[in-house]
Formats: sequence, C-alpha cells, structure tokens
Amino acid sequence: MRRIKPKRGPEAIGPYSPAVEKGGMLFISGQIPVDPETGTVVKGIEPATRRIFENVKIILKEAGYSLQDVVKVTVYLKNLKDFEVFNQVYAEYLGDVKPARTTVEVSSLPKGVEIEMDFIAVK
Repeated sequence: MRRIKPKRGPEAIGPYSPAVEKGGMLFISGQIPVDPETGTVVKGIEPATRRIFENVKIILKEAGYSLQDVVKVTVYLKNLKDFEVFNQVYAEYLGDVKPARTTVEVSSLPKGVEIEMDFIAVK
C-alpha cells in the first residue's frame, strides 16, 4: 500500500491518509473545502464544491491519476436543498466521466462545512 500525501494539498485533520493506493486503485479520504494555502474553510456550496474538486485534482495528479480515472464518488451534503447547485458544479468536473455516485444528507460535518466528498479512482 502506498500512502499519498501531496505537497500542495490540504493536511488531513485526523489520524488518516489523504489517499492510499493499492492494486491500481486509489482511495481518496473524505475531502472538505479547505484552501490548502491558507487553511481556511471555503463557504457556499458552489465555491466549496469547486475547492474540493481542485484539492482532489492535486491528490490525483500526485498519485499519477486524473479525474478521468474516477469510478465512484460519495457526497455528503448538510442540506439536500443544495443538490441542484452542487450537481451543476459536479457535472462541470465529472460530467463526461459519469462515475457511480452516492449522495446523502447528513446532520453535521467536520469544521461545520456544508459538503464532504470521497473518491475512488482506478487505473
């Protein structure tokens, strides 16, 4: 198993790896919208979703993958009323790839964020 810890990506906020690779599969831990340069949380569902995708692109690149390799995404939203706006941004990043996806509404997320996403990519 290879641990992926990008030089420019956000730090993990607990005792876990940002991503691990094994057997041609990359598992990216839940990502929240934290600006990796400032450490601040990005607010608002549209900019928060974009921040997560930009952070994930950093992790994927470091591991030798791209968004085209994503096969599964799990999305945790604090409010399903944000689903439409989220979906528009999601389609910009993954619309052509169309990976499998699960979206659930949750009562709370780390650091009070509105969204968290985790990813699986396969070579």
